[in-house]
Amino acid sequence: MLSKFDGDVCSPKGFKASGVLCGIKKSKRDLAVIFSETPANSAAVFTQNKFAAAPLVVSKENLKNGIAQAVVVNSGNANACTGTQGISNAKRMAELTAKLLRINSSDVLVASTGVIGVQLPMNKIEKGIKEAVKNLKTDGGKEAACAIMTTDTFQKTVAVKTEIGGAEITIGGIAKGSGMIHPNMATMLGFITTDVKITTSLLKKALKESVEKSFNMITVDGDTSTNDMVAVLANGLANNNVIETEGEDFEKFKSALDEVTVTLAKAIVRDGEGATKFIEVEVKGAETFEDAKTVAMAVANSNLVKTAFFGEDANWGRIVCAAGYSGANVVPEKLDLFVKDFKLVENGTPTDYSEEEVSEYLKNKELKITIDLGLGNQKATAWTCDLSYDYVKINGSYRT
Repeated sequence: MLSKFDGDVCSPKGFKASGVLCGIKKSKRDLAVIFSETPANSAAVFTQNKFAAAPLVVSKENLKNGIAQAVVVNSGNANACTGTQGISNAKRMAELTAKLLRINSSDVLVASTGVIGVQLPMNKIEKGIKEAVKNLKTDGGKEAACAIMTTDTFQKTVAVKTEIGGAEITIGGIAKGSGMIHPNMATMLGFITTDVKITTSLLKKALKESVEKSFNMITVDGDTSTNDMVAVLANGLANNNVIETEGEDFEKFKSALDEVTVTLAKAIVRDGEGATKFIEVEVKGAETFEDAKTVAMAVANSNLVKTAFFGEDANWGRIVCAAGYSGANVVPEKLDLFVKDFKLVENGTPTDYSEEEVSEYLKNKELKITIDLGLGNQKATAWTCDLSYDYVKINGSYRT
C-alpha cells in the first residue's frame, strides 16, 4: 500500500541534510548538503541546454561509476558560462565536501542555481560547506529545501512509503523551480533519496521513465535552463530483496517514484512566477503516446492559451489552434475539447455551451482541459500555469 506524507530527503533510512546561509544571498539560506551514511547507487538526468553549467559537467563525470554519497548545492549563483574557473570551483565544492565527510570526491554531486555568468564567491561557499557539514542532521531536509530556492515562494518536499521485497521502503524528495520551466528539463533542481536496494541500471531506467512523465511534462514559460538536474540516491538500507530484474517489485518502485516526481513537478508549476492558475492539460484518444504528449505540451506552452486563462476567458480557439500546429497527428473533424465537464468543441466545431457557466468555472485556481483526439487509446497529461503581469515584473528585475 503506497502512502504519501509530509517528508523529504531525510525520510528514508540513513540520510542527513542541512541548509545554511553562506552569504550569496543577503538573508536566506543558500547552501545545502545531503549525505548518505553509505555509498548509494545513483542516477541523474540533466538539462539538454548546450550551455550546461559547470556543476553539471562535474556531476556527470562523478556519476560515471553510478555511485554517489553526497550532494552539495548552492543557490543565488548558477556557476554557468563561467569557463575553466567555473569548472575548478565546482570541483572544489565536491572536494571540500568529500574531505569534510571523509568520502571520495568522485562520490559527491554538485549543483548550483541562480544568476548566470558570475563566478562563485568561493570564500563564502567554502565557509558555507563547512557549516553545512557540521550541521547535518536527520531532520534537516526542510532546511535543505529552503536553501535551494531562488524565486520560489514555498518549499517543495514530499515522501512516500510502500512495501517492496519484504521490507518497508521510503522515497523522499525536494525540488526547486518557479521560472525558466520547460523540458528538457525545467529551471529546476530535484534531489530524491531512497533506502531501497536496487541495481544502478534499473535505478537509471526508473528515473528516466519517471522524469518523462513528470518533470518533462511541465512548463511555465518555455525556457530551458543551463542548470537543470534531477538526481536519485538509493542506499539500500531498507534491506529489501534487491530489485535486479524488471517485475512486480520494479513496478512498485516505479509507481512510488512517480508519486514523488509528479508531486514535485506539480508543486513547481503551482509556484510558477506570477502564476494565479494551475492548469492540467489531458490529451487522450491519440494514436501514440508521443502524439498525446506533443499536443499536451503545445497547448500547455502556448502563451495565448496561458494569457486567456489568466483573463478567465474560455477562448477555445487558442487551444485547438495549438493542437493543430503541434506537429502531432490531429484530425480536426474528430477532436473534442472539454474544460472540466463542459464540452466546448465536438468534432472540431463549437457546441452550444453556456459561456456564463464556463466563465464561472475559470475563476477557480485549479483548472483542467481535456482534449480527445478520437484517433486511438494513448494519452498524456501536462501541467502548466497562466501567464500574468507579475511574471514580467519578476523577471524584469531578476538581477536587481
